[in-house]
Amino acid sequence: MGVAGFLIPARQSLTSGAAPYNVFHIVFGTIGLIIVWSRRERLISFFNAGFGLIDLYQALASYLDLPPKEYFLWTRVDDILHILIGLALVIIGGYGLLKRERRKL
Repeated sequence: MGVAGFLIPARQSLTSGAAPYNVFHIVFGTIGLIIVWSRRERLISFFNAGFGLIDLYQALASYLDLPPKEYFLWTRVDDILHILIGLALVIIGGYGLLKRERRKL
């Protein structure tokens, strides 16, 4: 999303084209890839759940005018995507953590 945000003109995009928002996606996308390459299942699950919570916060922050709304300039499409992707990541990350704990028992 971050690179695409810099390539697609903001007026032609359904999502925010704000530079801080794009950089945020590039940084966390890079961190996510490094975590996946580590093959550490617990870390991957924590990242998914944590990033899902960040996505859900962004939807809430957009609705309640909380930071970093003034920098990220979210659109209604961003809000919908944050809710859908955030819920999916929390469920996937939570499932991974619970599955791992059950294997220990």
